[in-house]
Amino acid sequence: MANEFLLSKWKLWYKSLDVNHDGKISIEDVVESRSKFSDLHHLEGAKADQVKENFSKWWDEFVFRGNQGEISLDEFIGALSNDFVKDKSKFKAEMTRCFNIFFDVIDTNKDRSISEDEFLIAFKAYGHENVALDTKFFRAYNPKDGLVSLREIVDSWIDFVTSEDSSKESIVKKAFEGGV
Repeated sequence: MANEFLLSKWKLWYKSLDVNHDGKISIEDVVESRSKFSDLHHLEGAKADQVKENFSKWWDEFVFRGNQGEISLDEFIGALSNDFVKDKSKFKAEMTRCFNIFFDVIDTNKDRSISEDEFLIAFKAYGHENVALDTKFFRAYNPKDGLVSLREIVDSWIDFVTSEDSSKESIVKKAFEGGV
């Protein structure tokens, strides 16, 4: 079983995925996040359709894990915990794939870096609308020329969902505990 530190981070991740803040993760969260993301980026036509499809695939594979309907906190934690206990290396590889795919979708201009605007739009699409807190989160990465490398952001999220080391600072954990 994962330690309490990692379990606490998975609970924060679950809460962050509850886009409409109704206490559960459901298809409504998927629809809201992908629609907001496309609207905020002013995506149209084939580009909007592709982004919406990629969002749906990501949710299906990494959040719902093939299940239909809603997923409770206990189901979410249970699925992560089972995979983690079964094979930690495979779990880390899967979470690496998860966040590589997720942030590749968010990097709409495909420059392999995330700007503050891209970051804020992504978090707003996921129901995190406190711009001051989201900006503080982005700036915790110490952007260079207004950009953070995609690799740095992805690595911080992989660490957030896989590391049991409570002595290691986590930008993501700190942001969520700070109200993001």
